[in-house]
Amino acid sequence: MSGASIREKPHRLGRNAYIGRVNVAFTACIADRQILFDQDVVPVFVGMLREALAKFGCSAPVYCFMPDHMHVIVQGGAEHCDTRAAMAAFKQKSGFWLSRRRPDRAWQKDFWDHVIRCDEDLAAQVRYVAENPVRKGLVRCWSDYPHTGRLAMILVRSSWMRRCRELGDLAQAKDLRLRD
Repeated sequence: MSGASIREKPHRLGRNAYIGRVNVAFTACIADRQILFDQDVVPVFVGMLREALAKFGCSAPVYCFMPDHMHVIVQGGAEHCDTRAAMAAFKQKSGFWLSRRRPDRAWQKDFWDHVIRCDEDLAAQVRYVAENPVRKGLVRCWSDYPHTGRLAMILVRSSWMRRCRELGDLAQAKDLRLRD
């Protein structure tokens, strides 16, 4: 096959697959799998994730910051919501933070994503993310892991205003059970 150019196969679906009332599981890793996420860094990153989700009208039924990577399921709550843009905005802002405050750490290029199809069980996907620290031997019960939570928004509609209000954080509500 001399002289022929080989093009990399795109790994993403079309842009429209990430827009609207969709659920997308994302995984982002720190370059070279270096340890980053601890009790000092995670709250900062949760704040940046919260901002990015709100900007694009999304919520996260679950997130989990492991020592060297993070998982999040991003949920679009309306037809205009853009889950991929929310994740890209989070990575951009947190990447800038890393360059200023932890210059020896950086995100790997891009992220892994999986659009959760209608026939898949969202509750099972949420449990899978929440139980990641258990599978890795960090804790015995998912609710004991301090860097797992959720960021949910309520859209409040009126004739003159639409606003989002954070419902809470799984890390503060350890009695919350993930159920079908």
